[in-house]
Formats: sequence, C-alpha cells, structure tokens
Amino acid sequence: MNGPVPASRTLGLPACIALVMGNMIGSGVFLLPASLAPFGWDAVAGWIFTIAGSLLLAYVIARLTVRMPDAGGTAQFITRAYGPSAGFAIGWIYWISVIFTNVTIAVAATANLSSILPALHRPGMGALLSIGFLWATTGINLVGARAAGATQLATTAIKLIPIAVVFVLLALTLGHGRAQVAPFPAQGFTSAGITASAALTLWALLGFESASVAADKVRDPARTIPRATLIGTAVTGLIYLLVCSGIALTLPAEESRSGSPFAAFVAHYWSPGPAGLIAVFATISCLGALNGWTLLQGEVPLAMARGGELPRWLAGTNGRGTPVRALLLSCLLGTLMLIANSLQGLVALFTAMALLSTSATLWLYVGCALAALRFQLAVPAALLGLCYALWTLWGAGLVPSGASFLLMAGGFPFYAWARRDRKSLPCRHSG
Repeated sequence: MNGPVPASRTLGLPACIALVMGNMIGSGVFLLPASLAPFGWDAVAGWIFTIAGSLLLAYVIARLTVRMPDAGGTAQFITRAYGPSAGFAIGWIYWISVIFTNVTIAVAATANLSSILPALHRPGMGALLSIGFLWATTGINLVGARAAGATQLATTAIKLIPIAVVFVLLALTLGHGRAQVAPFPAQGFTSAGITASAALTLWALLGFESASVAADKVRDPARTIPRATLIGTAVTGLIYLLVCSGIALTLPAEESRSGSPFAAFVAHYWSPGPAGLIAVFATISCLGALNGWTLLQGEVPLAMARGGELPRWLAGTNGRGTPVRALLLSCLLGTLMLIANSLQGLVALFTAMALLSTSATLWLYVGCALAALRFQLAVPAALLGLCYALWTLWGAGLVPSGASFLLMAGGFPFYAWARRDRKSLPCRHSG
C-alpha cells in the first residue's frame, strides 16, 4: 500500500508537460525560417532528425534526474560520473553557451523589428540595438529576481500569439489552395543539407535539458518526469516543424529570407497591417526569452563560483542576492561578441550565433550521454543520443564546433585560479 504523497510533490503530468513546453517555446522559431530557407526540403528532414535526437537526449537527462535528484544541475551528472574537472568543463561551456544564446536571442528580437524599422538593416545599427536589448534585460535582472519574474509573466502569453496566427493562417491558405508548397527536388534529399540544417533546427529546441523538473516537486517522478519530458519535447518539435517548414516552403524565396519571416508570411497571405503587429509580438516574445536566459547567465557562474569552480569574486551578490558581478561580466562578454560581428547582416549574424550556441550546448548533451553510459542508465537511448549529438556537432561546421571546443578548454586557467583561491582560504582564516 502506498503512503500519502508529500505536500511538496504538487506537479502532476499535465503541469509538467506545460512546464516543459513553456521552457522550450520562445524566440528560437522566429528567425529560423530565414536561416533554413536555403535548405528547402532538406530542412524538413533535419527537423525530423532533430526531434528524434532531442527525444533521445531528453529521455537520458530525465533518467539521470530521477537517478540523482539531489545533483543540483546537469553538469553535476558529469561530475559524479567522471570527476570534478570534467564537470567543470561542461559547466563552463554551458555558461558560455548561455551567453551565446542571449546574443542570438537579442539579434532575433532586432531582426523582427527590422520589418517595421528598415534602418536596422544598416551596418552596425542592428548590432547596436541588440546590445541595447542585452543591457536592458541585464538591468531588469540587476533589480532582482522579482522584477525579472514579473517581466517573464508579462511576456509568456504574448509569445504564443505569432505562432498561433501563422499556424491558423497556414492551415487556411493550404486548405483553400491559396499557397503552393515548393516542389520536392528531383535529386531528392542531400546528406550535406540535412546535416547542416539539423544543427540549426536544434537551436529552436535548446533548453529541454532545463525541463527535467526537480524530482522532489513531482508526483511519482520516476514515471512523470520522463513522460512529461518526452511528450513536451515531441509536441513542441512538431509545432516548430509545421510552422517553420510551412513558412520556408510556401513563401517566395526572397520573402522567406526576410529578417522577420513570420511578419513576411502574414503580410503575403493576409495583410501588411497585422504583419506589423506580428513583428512586434515576436520581438516581445524574444525579449521575454532573453529576460529568462539573462537570469541563467548570472546564476550559472554564481553556482560555479560558490562551488569553488570559478574565482570566488564572481560569487559576489548585492543585498537582494542578485549576482551583480556575474551578470555584468556575462553581459560584457555578449557585448564584445556583438561588436566583433557588428558588420554582418541580421540573418547572417543570427545564423552564426545560433550555430555557436548550439555547438557549445551540445557538449553538455555529449557529457550527459556519456554519464548515462557510465551509470548503465538507458543505454540504447544514451548510445543513439551520443551519436546524434556528435553528428550535429559535425553538421554545425568546423568553425563553430572547433571554437566551442577551444572555448571549453580555455576555461581551465580560471579553474586553476579558483582552486588556488580555495586552497588559500584556510591560511587566511588561521592567521
């Protein structure tokens, strides 16, 4: 006979599925049709591979979460499997990936506005506004978690509006024969196109690793967490597949490469008036996602500094517990990244940053798959997920994947600095 469910275990399956989808649906979808347009039908196959690979990795991470509910983060799975140095490497590159993610989201917000503010297409102007978005959301988070939470609440419902409008409009136009789908190419699918597009499509699904809900908040976590993670990831992936592919395959080529493909689709098949509103809603959605990821870019280095993995000065907080130094440093690094790439067009800049962010995050997925193999958990899924992650790293290209590896290795001097800091503490207290 089962005992009573603890009062803290309040999340059932529907609530967990909603949490999974809420974490994943954000800014990633709004500029992807422009980046994927050159791949045509290969991008459809890329989506299918990405959804399948994400489901495998989501299941592996869910199983690890159930096995180690007290781990305190996905990087800790790697620490427990392969030691503190491996755990640091994954935690470090995850922090870097969050910075890249914020840069990419800021560019996506700017690109969506470019359809109603053409001046943003001038060299440097888009990067300048993107930098402004980075510092604005950092400022909100510096005020404290309450302000960040209020901003997040205000943008949650808005982010679904552009997706819902395009989904309904796509169904109506196809159903009434008003839109023509691009013909399937005579040469069929190409392995190069599928591989390259898969690295971009994964960008939209990044974050499923944060959707493994803390086991102590979930009823029957051994069953609920894997089921919620798989269902939420599958439904979100299907929505993205239909919406992104629908835009890329039904819009004329020039319009699909627009800086605001959602607005271009609405303008082409409905009216320019609503298209402007869609662009604004998409921008607000991006800023809501940027606000949430900005919170992470402070909390990740804060946790690492408190754990002795980064110099302890990064652990400094203000009276409200806000990690001021970590937030400012992360925002500064993102700003430098935008300045260095400020002369690129918005779509090209988004594509480059999305590939860097995806490549950096993939090392976390590789580490989790290897940890599952070490603990003999979900071995078939872990093996297939590992193969998928390595294949996607290859598909991202030598420059993004190589850069992410070098950035991961570049963290070890800071790790050595933190260890020296930690060893010096007893001496200072014993004097």
